[in-house]
This record gives sequence, C-alpha cells and structure tokens, in this order.
Amino acid sequence: MTALHEARFYERRPDNEVRCTLCPHDCHVRAGGRGACGVRFNVRGTLYTLVYDRVVSREIDPIEKKPLFHFLPGSRAYSIATVGCNLRCSFCQNWSVSQWPKDHLPRTIDANGNREATEFVCPQLAAAAQAVVGEEVTPDEIVERAVASGCRSIAYTYTEPTIFYELAHDTAVRARARGLKNVFVTNGFISEAPLREIATVLDAANVDLKFFDPESYRRISRARLQPILDAIRLYRALGVWVEVTTLVIPGVNDSDAELRQIAEFVRSVGPEVPWHVSQFYPAYKMLDRPFTPLETLDRAARLGRAAGLRHVYEGNVPGSEGETTRCHLCNALLVERYGFHVLRNRIENGCCPACGTRVDGVEMSPAPAWRA
Repeated sequence: MTALHEARFYERRPDNEVRCTLCPHDCHVRAGGRGACGVRFNVRGTLYTLVYDRVVSREIDPIEKKPLFHFLPGSRAYSIATVGCNLRCSFCQNWSVSQWPKDHLPRTIDANGNREATEFVCPQLAAAAQAVVGEEVTPDEIVERAVASGCRSIAYTYTEPTIFYELAHDTAVRARARGLKNVFVTNGFISEAPLREIATVLDAANVDLKFFDPESYRRISRARLQPILDAIRLYRALGVWVEVTTLVIPGVNDSDAELRQIAEFVRSVGPEVPWHVSQFYPAYKMLDRPFTPLETLDRAARLGRAAGLRHVYEGNVPGSEGETTRCHLCNALLVERYGFHVLRNRIENGCCPACGTRVDGVEMSPAPAWRA
C-alpha cells in the first residue's frame, strides 16, 4: 500500500471520537477503533479507509450475473470487490471475503491507547492496511482495464460496495468520463448523503431486499429494514435503474405473507422494477436449511405478478422459464436466457416486436454488432 486514504462521510467529535455517516449504523468510533464494516479506522480523530487501493476480486461477468436483466442485456461488466461488509448475514455466500476484516484485522490499532506516533499516520494502522488481502489498484487502472476488456460497465459487486465507497466513487467518476456505465450490487444499507452523491455517476443498482420482517434483518443480518426500503426508493427517484433481488430461504422468508409484502413494496416503487426471487443454498452459518424448492420460487413469482409487477424472475435455476423476459402487455417472448447467457433478444428499437410496447429498462435492444 502506497498511501492511506482518508475516508469520507464522517464527523469529528470530542476526545478524538468520530461518527461515521456512510451507512445507517452511524458508528461512533473511538480513537484507535474501527467501524462495523471492519475497514474504517479512527486515528486521532481522522477516519481512514483501508480498502481504497486494494481489490480482492476482479472479473469480467455477464451483466445478467448481477443480476440485471433490463440493463444492457448480453453485455459484460468489469466487476470488482474489496474485503469487508457492513452486514453480517449468516447465509452470506461470499463470507470468506465479506467477513475477512472482522476475523483478521485488529479491533484497535493501539491496544494500549496511550502512545502517540511520530508519523502522520500511526504505524499500527499502516501495518493493518498492509495486511489487507488483495491486489493493489488505482481508479485509473481499473477503468483502463475495463475499457481494454471491451466491457460496457463497471460493477461494484461481490461484497458491499458501500464499504469501499471512496474507491467506487473515484472509479465511477473516471468510468463515466470514458463512456462506461456504473453498477452497484448492494445490500442497500447506505445513508442518504452518500447515496445521493454516488447516484450522480451510477446507472443501475441491484438491491438485495432480504426480508420484510425487521426482526429477521436484526437477527440474521445485523441491520435495519427501513433504511434499505428508503434507499431503494431514493435510488429510483434519482434516476438510477433499479432491480431488486430476494433470496428465498425455506422457513425464513418464504411465507405468502412476507413474499407478498416484498412484492407490494417493489410495486410501490414502480411496476417496471424487476424482482428476482432466487434459490437459496446452504452457506456460511446457515447450513440447516434446504435448497429452495422450485415450486416455492414459482409461488413467489405468481405473488409478484399478482401484486402488479411486470417482470418477475426466478434465479439460480438455469433453464427455467422464469429467466425469460416477456412483454408485459402481450406476453410475446422478448429475451430468452439460459442462466447468465442471452440466447435470443427479439427487442426492436426498445420495443416489443409483436405489439410495439416500450420495454422497460436501459438500452434493451441488441447491440448492432449482433445483427450482422
């Protein structure tokens, strides 16, 4: 690591304490301590991020993997992530990287708390930063690689992009200047001010709406429901294309009542907002639940359509009819998929070829090269 990077969105308080305002945890971090995400440390009243220049993963993915089905279908996204997360979901499928800082970095940078460093940034923090796993990067280099790869967007994904906000924001600004689009794949647990700022350079977001029961969010994910609902509404109001994903967990959030509540909320944001109901498989600390039965996903999809949603998809089940996009007016096939791959895109000039209805989404027609 060449330099430690000051975090954004925090307030200084007495006795060198800070209040981080990046997400609704509003962590009050004492001097030498860290936030709930595990990657933001307070050094004598200045909050630093340890993940500004280090990514743990970068891949070229189909945009459908995010999942985004109504945003540049068939295109590729240059996908990056750092370690860390501001939630602690017991079923996390990427727990080895999302929870890594909480298990491997110190809780404080100076256990004694009584020695002032001579350097601007204390050596304990520098050592912690050096311990962060990943490949050193800069925003400029990420954008250059994305352009060279032929991707049409950069996706901030795999772990929660809110906790690497500074890297994501600076990269997104540069990406927008180079003609790339920007995508957040997020748990939605972000405060209003940073959301409003990132929305100025964000084109799409897939937001996990895990439950509609506040107690489930508190007990299973260590978060609150209302800020996530507020974030989904605000992303959409600010012009970001939004799709919502719910991992349907047997015996946890698969009742008709809860699925209907989620569907009705998504409908209240907009009937055009796609809802992805995805199959659960056991992971991390939730190993006592079975795979989601396909009939449960079918039931969820029916509830979504009954609530007035135009586009409901069944995820993690390649080959399912639930992956297909159809015209919400005449039911004509528009986009046929297998898993993350587009097999056929029949949309013409953004419209249904059968009835001419405008298709919800961003640049839904096939790219010209596909027509050759």
